[in-house]
Amino acid sequence: MTGPRPDADAPGLRYGYGTNGLTDLRLDDVLALLADLGYDGVGLTLDHMHLDPLAPGLAARTARVAHRLGALGLTATVETGARYVLDPRRKHGPSLLDPDPDARAARVRLLLTAVRTATDLGAHAVHCFSGTTPPGTDRDTAWARLAASLAPVVEVAEAAGVPLAIEPEPGHLLATLDDFHHLRALTGEPASLGLTLDIGHCQCLEPAPPATCVRDAAPWLRHVQIEDMRRGVHEHLPFGEGEIDFPPVLDALASTGYRGLTVVELPRHSHAGPEFARTSLSFLRAMETKGAPNQ
Repeated sequence: MTGPRPDADAPGLRYGYGTNGLTDLRLDDVLALLADLGYDGVGLTLDHMHLDPLAPGLAARTARVAHRLGALGLTATVETGARYVLDPRRKHGPSLLDPDPDARAARVRLLLTAVRTATDLGAHAVHCFSGTTPPGTDRDTAWARLAASLAPVVEVAEAAGVPLAIEPEPGHLLATLDDFHHLRALTGEPASLGLTLDIGHCQCLEPAPPATCVRDAAPWLRHVQIEDMRRGVHEHLPFGEGEIDFPPVLDALASTGYRGLTVVELPRHSHAGPEFARTSLSFLRAMETKGAPNQ
């Protein structure tokens, strides 16, 4: 059984909230909360507290989640940014850039599992990231490892019809939109390799304003994360606590025809997750209205 896929003809932006910002809630309670608040979907991070990708019975557990999503009218993206899901001692380790090929293979297996899970959920994309360049590794070697590691995942994603959406992450090898295009060139520009655009990251380090980044990224945009942020500081902030001018960003997303989820990304605010989920959706809807014509 699969959950609903997003309607490409549906008007307006579709908002979700990331489960990595609701880690103190059971997944069933997360989904009920988001549906009750009026969200369209969920950014579902594969992790031990919600949908553990390494525990037994994943297919059956995924089927139950898919049924719940369908009953609540929610869709999903599958995110793979859990901090310690593979290694209890190394944050986000191992990565696709790890010097140890067996370690890289563990990350590849997680991404392959994510693609299968996304297929079973009817999710519209699988999010991933490059990882940081290991000490002593030159950039050419790191890029070669990234391209080679992603190749089997891209192939499986293509066959499944689920885009793989890699995220430019501050401090990682793939940190900017230019880096994304470098990876596309290295991998032969596969159709299934798309982009996760984090609006806060654009504010943090891209030379262009976030709204311009959205328009520049539009042809490859498969997943969007959103929060507030300040220039030069990689800290995910609740809306209104950073420097982003949101009406132009939301207008750019709407005008470019993006129809995936725009997922609120507040992974360090689970202590008050339900309240941030409520206020975040209210904020985004208000900013969307401010950016509308004749307002």
